[in-house]
Amino acid sequence: MKRGSLRKYVLMILAGAVCISVTGCGQFNAGKSSQKKSISILAKNSWYSNVDYLESEVIGKVSEDSGYNVQWRFIQPANYYDVVRKLLLTKDSDNLADIVQLPDLDMNMDYIQAEVFIPLDNYLDLMPNFSRYLDENPGIKASLTTEDGHIYYVPQTVLTQNYQPCIMYNTEWLKRFQLEQPKTLDEFVNMLRIFKENDMNQNGDSSDEIPMSVTNEFLPYMFGPAFGLDLVNGFYADENGTVHYAYYEEENYKAYLTFLNQLYEEGLLEKDYETLTRDDITGRCASDETGVIFDYSWQMSTLYSAQYDEYNGTTPVFSGGVPLSGSYEGYYVGRNAISGFFGITVFCGEPQEAAKLLDYIMGEECQETYCWGIEGRSYTTGSDGKKRFTSQAADDMWLQKLGINPGCVPSHQSVEASDALLPEWHSRVDKWLVKYVRSPFPFIYSTSDELALDKGYSNYISQYVVQQADSFITGKSDIESFDWYMQTLENMNIKEMIEIKQKQYDRYQAMMQNVN
Repeated sequence: MKRGSLRKYVLMILAGAVCISVTGCGQFNAGKSSQKKSISILAKNSWYSNVDYLESEVIGKVSEDSGYNVQWRFIQPANYYDVVRKLLLTKDSDNLADIVQLPDLDMNMDYIQAEVFIPLDNYLDLMPNFSRYLDENPGIKASLTTEDGHIYYVPQTVLTQNYQPCIMYNTEWLKRFQLEQPKTLDEFVNMLRIFKENDMNQNGDSSDEIPMSVTNEFLPYMFGPAFGLDLVNGFYADENGTVHYAYYEEENYKAYLTFLNQLYEEGLLEKDYETLTRDDITGRCASDETGVIFDYSWQMSTLYSAQYDEYNGTTPVFSGGVPLSGSYEGYYVGRNAISGFFGITVFCGEPQEAAKLLDYIMGEECQETYCWGIEGRSYTTGSDGKKRFTSQAADDMWLQKLGINPGCVPSHQSVEASDALLPEWHSRVDKWLVKYVRSPFPFIYSTSDELALDKGYSNYISQYVVQQADSFITGKSDIESFDWYMQTLENMNIKEMIEIKQKQYDRYQAMMQNVN
């Protein structure tokens, strides 16, 4: 197979400069009328180094149509967490804004307890879009509600069933040995051995094939469910509503680690998997050196298949397959819908006006703009009422500069718009995989008593299990020392953490019953 040069994939390169003040970052004024009220918004700029939301048409249109003089303050994403978290916890009113995009999901209610944000439920009569959204999404409403019954944030959401992480197979390699996509762990391992031992890329060298290219982040997604484990979220509820911690399931988790260690020792899981990046995998595709990838489904056509000269957009080179089954039936772990938050700070002089603006920018009109861009430029609407992207929108960088799917607003991703950007085969594969996706453990706030019991143990535990997983997989820690690992978790109060998560899950289920 003739290999072409690597098609450059535009990565989300981080820009290093931090800018906080309006003077340093600039501002977008929604019109010149002095009658418009000014509302400031502090948010993340684009992950693309050559994209500035301040100059994008999408943000410009939203600002102009809002009826407010919107003063945007942007900070580069690489610095956003450290900078904005400090501003919030120190209540730095000089460098905050009326509306702030949170640097995290405030799981421990740090900002709520610091009384930085106002309860939005006090302004729901001014927020019809948000009120309707809560009514239509009871699960998210339950997640947003704190123990005192207040709702502090407007959410940014992602797709939860479509375009989720999945296994992708090199279809050309499968064809050469007349192999079917595997459905079980045993079938999968046999396939990897064939890939490893043969000249799959037909370049005359049978030693340059890498059977499987999977980053460390995605190993739990790929193999955990085959052992009955949701290692992505850690905590999960079984069919009886009983909460478990996957990394503390002695028999199943030990079997998972043993399996991966065997792959590692046999060279089917590469020695440098811990440092493998998407860049590395993309390069391997350009050289036709790998047979299996695990990544977000979106990447099948937009990144991995696109590296092959023979890919014409109609027949995939890398295509998704069903989740692997082992002692348990396989499944894919879907994402939690909530990916970000926006709130109104206590420093806002006119919270009623900020509530109206926040409600507007999360409304349906703006959501359409976020997903499709500018009519006549990035999309057209046919006589059938169906939207279609223009030929210019096929240029991803042009689309990013236009401001599509901006990360600086409470946007909600659209399956329809995602489908329209992708080739037909890709959308078809996505719909086929949806039935294998399971919902994750719900997002829900801790109560004050639960936070007092936690004392930071949950953070220590999550760091510890990741470190130990790599140690067991690579053989640095003998699997025979697994009892010591379990005892360490108990010393870190894992049983108490499970009890807390059980209470949270029960509380979430009760909330769901109340809102339905």
